[in-house]
Amino acid sequence: MTEARGSAGPNGATHSRHAPGTPCWVSLMAHAPDATQEFYGALFGWEFRPGPQQLGPYLRALLDGVEVAGIGQLPPDRDLPIAWTPYLASHDVDATAETVRLCGGTVGVGPLDAGEAGRMAICSDPAGAVFGVWQAPAHLGTAVSGVPGTPAWNELRTYESENIAKFYATVFGYDEEPAGADDPDHVTLLVDGRPVADIHGDGAALPRDRGAHWLTYFTVPDTDAAVDRVVGLGGRSLVAPHDTAHGRVATVADPEGARFAVVGAAS
Repeated sequence: MTEARGSAGPNGATHSRHAPGTPCWVSLMAHAPDATQEFYGALFGWEFRPGPQQLGPYLRALLDGVEVAGIGQLPPDRDLPIAWTPYLASHDVDATAETVRLCGGTVGVGPLDAGEAGRMAICSDPAGAVFGVWQAPAHLGTAVSGVPGTPAWNELRTYESENIAKFYATVFGYDEEPAGADDPDHVTLLVDGRPVADIHGDGAALPRDRGAHWLTYFTVPDTDAAVDRVVGLGGRSLVAPHDTAHGRVATVADPEGARFAVVGAAS
């Protein structure tokens, strides 16, 4: 995990339009959104209000009245994983979707209009990891960062980093920063010189039940307490809390199996 730099400070100030490629939203498609709403509301203190309904029932999660994430109902006719999906900003989602296809990726949904909020597509990269693309005339995305209950970072866990990094760099115009000899299969993606996401090549260590996937980190005040809370609410601890250079981190899953990470202050 690389240091996350959000588009808005801890005071919850809203942000301007995101540069292309910047993670701007995270959304979860679940089988039981009502139960999922209860889980995340209890874990992060989120409240909810209805959002665009183009893909079925959808809720926007709010923290102190500011939008931070979305939860929708998984359409029965869509072969999509139960997973947190990052959305990457685009000024032209149709052109981005076409580039995804030309570079060996797949466009599974869209491009389509999400009411007046914006235009979107759901895609997968050549290794199968699912991500969204968001064009924002109105809804700019997550409007606060750096406080508990908000997305802190996104990283891609995949088979190898080099070729997949080239895919994302071609589609979104990222610059790439290799991690170095101590972590050779790791690339950080940059927008205007600013780190926005990591790509880790895990090879045979990648979980077979997940394959290549994006992992979203959420800020919490206390990582160990957050993991205990996840388990108490019916979720699971997958990777126990441990200290890193960027804080104390753990990987967990919600009751439907959607994986995410929590990160708090280093001890």
